[in-house]
Amino acid sequence: MAKTKKILIVGGGGREHALSRALAGPGRELWIAPGNVGTAALGHNVAVRADDVLGLVGLARQEHIELVVVGPELPLTLGLVDALGEAGIPAFGPTRAAAQLEGSKAFMKRLLERARVPTAPFAVFEDAALADDYIRAARRPLVVKADGLAAGKGVVVATSDDEALAAVDRMMRKREFGDAGRVVVIEDFLPGEEASFHVVTDGTRAVALAAAQDHKRVHDGDLGPNTGGMGAYAPAPIVTTAVQEAVMRTIVEPVLECLAREGTPFRGVLFAGLMIEEGTPRVLEFNVRFGDPETAVLAPLYGGDWLDLLEGVALRRLPAGAERISSGASLCVVMAAEGYPATPRSGDVISGLDRAPEPGAYVLHAGTRLRADGAVVTAGGRVLTVGASAATLDEAARRAYATVARIGWAGEHHRSDIGHRARLATPARSL
Repeated sequence: MAKTKKILIVGGGGREHALSRALAGPGRELWIAPGNVGTAALGHNVAVRADDVLGLVGLARQEHIELVVVGPELPLTLGLVDALGEAGIPAFGPTRAAAQLEGSKAFMKRLLERARVPTAPFAVFEDAALADDYIRAARRPLVVKADGLAAGKGVVVATSDDEALAAVDRMMRKREFGDAGRVVVIEDFLPGEEASFHVVTDGTRAVALAAAQDHKRVHDGDLGPNTGGMGAYAPAPIVTTAVQEAVMRTIVEPVLECLAREGTPFRGVLFAGLMIEEGTPRVLEFNVRFGDPETAVLAPLYGGDWLDLLEGVALRRLPAGAERISSGASLCVVMAAEGYPATPRSGDVISGLDRAPEPGAYVLHAGTRLRADGAVVTAGGRVLTVGASAATLDEAARRAYATVARIGWAGEHHRSDIGHRARLATPARSL
């Protein structure tokens, strides 16, 4: 009898539910820390926080885990992969040193400069008064970014001096994001269309996954405040074959070569946020983990075995033939709680989860909680991610939105135009 592979997935959001679905299968035993209501149906949820490095290493040792897949960025920047390596446990994700690509925007921009990777002109400030002077002298649209991790909220696109100055004040003087705003990066605004580009790499080889587009604004038409993401779709038509080749040649390969040359080889998933203008890609930011909600659409479009892919990276040898992107399309819609993204309400009972989704559709949990009486209730801003795969993007959208229409709770809201840049038709609002 074949030995059961024991896999630990770190995290508790929609991304980790998507990864659990991708990794589940015969001969595999999943442990998810801390997991959520959805992952409980696929494996063993364990009440260990994603930022508890010692607790996670102890859990992996205790349960004889053979592969750890790290979902969120925080444990990576805290050195979880380093600690697991010292314990002899293979892990998918970069070391603490390489994770600075996301942990510090100043580090990332300076590395891009050294590697001669196309990005926006920038300046780094540790003094708020000097940042103010720079803004007043620039007299052009600017983007103000907190240097450290700010849960996706530390970026302000400023169309006026006053907006940029207010952002510096909030980040550096009022410390709305704590130490993450002690240093700020101010860069020129880049025109174009955004795309999410993920590559999986063992430090030497890099395999591109399907290019996706996220929708950050809370309302239809890309209006309203920025969020952690209201939905995504893949493949993104803006990333043509020529654009993908340019991304690999001018961005991915130089960055990986520079990191290796400087003694911090990158292994894991490198997620480049791109701005594409007239076929030319430039880097907005790097993340060192799978995007959320992008993972909900990337997972079903990978045509190979996710275990082989992720374990190959952890063991520093990507499998031959890892470049396997399926045909078709995927689209997902985030169902959010009332008040999101400012002050989301919790505790509302979710109805319709017992209703079967459309063929090819799936429901991922993120901000949910199982109440003592067995009811599933809201417990966060982004509550559920509803996705679907199909031969065409329009059909994937139809299936996803038909499934969204079967689920509800008081104050639920979602965008009705996910994929609008690529779809032929936009479905009417479901709820």
